Amino acid sequence: MAAMVIGCGSNASEEETGADPTTAPPIEAAPSAPASIADPDFLEQYAVTYRFNHGHPGGFRLTPEGDAVLFLRSGPRSFVNDLWTFDVAGGTERVLLTADQVLGGAEEELSAEERARRERMRMTSRGIAGFDLSPDGRTLLVPLSGRLFLVDRARAGQEGSVRELISSAGFPVDARFSPDGSKIAVVREGDLYVIDVASGRERRITTRPNEHVEYGSAEFVAQEEMSRYEGYWWSPDSRSLLVQETDTSGVERMHILDPSHPEQSAHESPYPRPGMPNASVRLALVSANGGALRYVDWDRERYPYLATVRWAQNAPITLLVQDRAQQEELLLAIDPTSLEQRTLLTERDDAWLNLDQDVPRFIANGTQFLWASERSGEWRLELRNTADGALIRELTPQEFGYHGIVAVDEASGKVWVGASNEPSEMHVYRVSLDGTGEPEQMTSGRAMHEAVVARNGSAWVHTSRTLEGPRTSTVKRADGTEAGVVRSYAEEAPFAPNVTIENVGARAWRAAIVRPRNFEEGRRYPVLVHVYAGPGVRYVSADRDRWMLNQWFADHGFIVVTFDGRGTPGRGREWERAIRGDFITVPLEDQVAALQAAGAAHPEMDLERVGIYGWSFGGYFSAMAVLRRPDVFRAGIAGAPVSEWRDYDTHYTERYLGLPEAEGQEGAYAQSSVLTYAARTEGDQRPLLIVHGTADDNVYFSHAIKLSDAMFRAGRDHEFLPLAGLTHMVPEPLVTRRLQTRMIEFFRRSLAR
Repeated sequence: MAAMVIGCGSNASEEETGADPTTAPPIEAAPSAPASIADPDFLEQYAVTYRFNHGHPGGFRLTPEGDAVLFLRSGPRSFVNDLWTFDVAGGTERVLLTADQVLGGAEEELSAEERARRERMRMTSRGIAGFDLSPDGRTLLVPLSGRLFLVDRARAGQEGSVRELISSAGFPVDARFSPDGSKIAVVREGDLYVIDVASGRERRITTRPNEHVEYGSAEFVAQEEMSRYEGYWWSPDSRSLLVQETDTSGVERMHILDPSHPEQSAHESPYPRPGMPNASVRLALVSANGGALRYVDWDRERYPYLATVRWAQNAPITLLVQDRAQQEELLLAIDPTSLEQRTLLTERDDAWLNLDQDVPRFIANGTQFLWASERSGEWRLELRNTADGALIRELTPQEFGYHGIVAVDEASGKVWVGASNEPSEMHVYRVSLDGTGEPEQMTSGRAMHEAVVARNGSAWVHTSRTLEGPRTSTVKRADGTEAGVVRSYAEEAPFAPNVTIENVGARAWRAAIVRPRNFEEGRRYPVLVHVYAGPGVRYVSADRDRWMLNQWFADHGFIVVTFDGRGTPGRGREWERAIRGDFITVPLEDQVAALQAAGAAHPEMDLERVGIYGWSFGGYFSAMAVLRRPDVFRAGIAGAPVSEWRDYDTHYTERYLGLPEAEGQEGAYAQSSVLTYAARTEGDQRPLLIVHGTADDNVYFSHAIKLSDAMFRAGRDHEFLPLAGLTHMVPEPLVTRRLQTRMIEFFRRSLAR
């Protein structure tokens, strides 16, 4: 679809000029500018391999004994995953179940609820997208195309090794084994069911009173903003469940209508906007055999957000609940028999509290738990007493860069954690639970390292993403020896990115600088800033895959840069909280200062020709950049931008900007809104391309409509490219190719001398 050109002036489109953006010459910085070496086949390969992600193994899970690694893997150009196993002793792998075995070539079916859940999890894979493992490690539970299958791991591939659990109750969501492996809980059409594994009989546990009440699922903001995707929890003895009841009757309804299909009815969903009612969330105890619900009480009026739930062996039910402002939270202990509650600890922050879904983690037969806090000004891992929540000891040192728990190996007295005091890297360490000794670094080399560890600590999977080569996943034993590498079917990129990661400027902003592969000293190149700049995300990382598309842009005759400024995580509380009450002023100041510092250090960067582009918060930022600093940014592309924060969701927006009606926050929303600046008629105008999926259920398409309308009414020229039927993600290969091609053509036109 051609972009619409809106406004009073003239912006020639690709169709009008006849330009072919994949072969046209680069912008000339001098009469003898170098020719573009952009690989004409790269974009096709990048799109059909889903950014070279297809074919990489993932979803790793080790058996309790650590004798096997279970994982998912697709073909190099397929979204469809199959289920595999890697034998630790022999170093061999084999397939356990393929999607085609089950479906026989038929099209996979997904319910609207499952599609939305995967959208919240940013999951694009199809086929076997996930699985659960029985506590004894013998049986796999595999959901596929609205059906549930049990796979005998030892007999996989043999006749009779796969058994389907038959039900007529509706599409299954979030199916999981009970702790003893005798039952399976599953959510179907807003109710919780329990299946007896031996007989296959299914029992309905809850009954919805109306269409606005659901059981067993996390509400929208919990999934989208808290990273909590569960809505029920098994008791340790498998006799009962704790189930979430969600009532959305008071929540404003949003309607998504695909303009390209007016014959279809609109999809309606509850979507809480800042200052408006959230879903009402309660918890109830219920027998696994069904029966009356026993509701768990806490001060829900003061602490309406249910952030985290745990129910561990010999430990109380624990809930982490937050106030609406997200400046105070309580960790509550609930007695499962009497339902009496007590407060284990309270966390407060006058800006906001970040959530860590890795904690609490109970150890020592339930008498102690691991906790993480930013109370000291940086994330620290702590050991606390379950009886009263008292601090026993801090487990990680200062300036350690603690990121999260990987695994707990009580037998060896160690907790595995992710940490790095260099924000562009991530490493894996082992830390002693008794507080003795220094953290033991398990990974080395400048990279993004991850680990998945067996429950008994006997084996682990080490995944490494470096700047030097492709992603690798290696199975290692406790003694440090390698059992083997889990094969990747992913296609190799045709080139390596010419990227450097460095610190620039007075604040040592982390910067990634991608130059053309035929870069010539002494020449000056126009600059593209690839931006996110939003809270909660570090973009600059020592990961080659992250910079492949930037390299394709650079090979058209640009230098592409990315900066992590204040507001991003990984550099302490004060650095991250600098954006409180204002999404744009500090981040924009940092991006400009970092750009100028990089330009001063690298004179090949032509700061008179700077474009900026990004998606989601990055799209918002790009629009703001060309509107507020047209002296710096000469063109921008805003992908799926939030144009008005009063139209985004509660938990995210209020965390940073406060409640709209709160004292002192009246101007925060106007200050942070793109519409405030888009409506102004004064100031220089710079080319802006707005791109948005019409079916986006995270940042609604209305954001783009409002931004375009405000600019049109103010007489501001711009281009508008709607992506018909697409959501917040763009996994479709054809659209990926067309979109990236349009983007490079836009910058070629807009930044030409």
